[in-house]
Amino acid sequence: MIILTGVSGFIGSCLLTKLNASGFNRDVVVVDDFYKLYKDKNTDEKVVREWMHRDIFLDWFEKTTQKVDFVLHMGARTDTTLMDVEIFNELNLNYSKRIWNVCTKRGIPLIYASSAATYGDGSQGFNDDHAVIRNLVPLNPYGDSKHQFDLWALEQKDKPPFWIGCKFFNVYGPNEYHKGRMASVIFHTFHQIKNTGGMKLFRSHRPDFKDGHQSRDFIYVKDILNMILYFMNNQNVDSDIYNFGTGKARTFLDLAKSTFTAMNVPENISYIDTPVDIRDAYQYFTEADITKVRAAGYTQEFTTLEDGVNEYVNEYLKKGKYF
Repeated sequence: MIILTGVSGFIGSCLLTKLNASGFNRDVVVVDDFYKLYKDKNTDEKVVREWMHRDIFLDWFEKTTQKVDFVLHMGARTDTTLMDVEIFNELNLNYSKRIWNVCTKRGIPLIYASSAATYGDGSQGFNDDHAVIRNLVPLNPYGDSKHQFDLWALEQKDKPPFWIGCKFFNVYGPNEYHKGRMASVIFHTFHQIKNTGGMKLFRSHRPDFKDGHQSRDFIYVKDILNMILYFMNNQNVDSDIYNFGTGKARTFLDLAKSTFTAMNVPENISYIDTPVDIRDAYQYFTEADITKVRAAGYTQEFTTLEDGVNEYVNEYLKKGKYF
């Protein structure tokens, strides 16, 4: 039996599709709060063993005598603008600790979602080496909650027999329709072009970056799924925290141009001020150091931004289709 938390969310729902396609069907127990009905389409037609509410899962997990073969912990509160530390402590930090402890006690392999938000302003670089991780200063409570769990995991003497922390960089792709403001820039770019014929990018508020040249390590969600399945199937590699990015930063201008091309619409790009409420915590550059994940044997090439945007736009966004 496999346990998958966060199944209603973006990455979790895509991961369930990938598991179903890989032959895991009636042996997957999925966990979420299930209260947002507009997220239901993320899990339509998926095959599972049991749907379990987040609030009862931990007690069940701690007491069940059923054999659990793997835990994929994708569930989290991911709003980077939320400032309520207590919510993040409850859902991202303490909830994850309880899952870790059960996996440790019962010898269950664990893969959990971390985030590139842990890297803060990037002044320490984007290296997933432990010495670097310990010096990171995230810019918001969400990033800090993920960082605190990473630190806690590294400090534990007792660990699951196999565990992987996934520092997700800027993931985009199908099944993020519900995310609103927190959806990927590609998602918002598509809808802005569709509705207005143009795209407004954030203006740079730093002299060392031109407008539109703020950069991110954009990674297509299907690459994330391939990486997770790789680690599930290769438990001989080192348990560790790994960057889940492409290793190649691309600018928001590149992204916007790729979206116009995918939509077959003439380019029309302008710039607006970055909102004040996120300006101080805004990252101008992210790029995963993927040395460690390559050394772990993951050799598959990543989807280019142009190819990923083209597929996302034409196979999913234009059709309102889910993965």
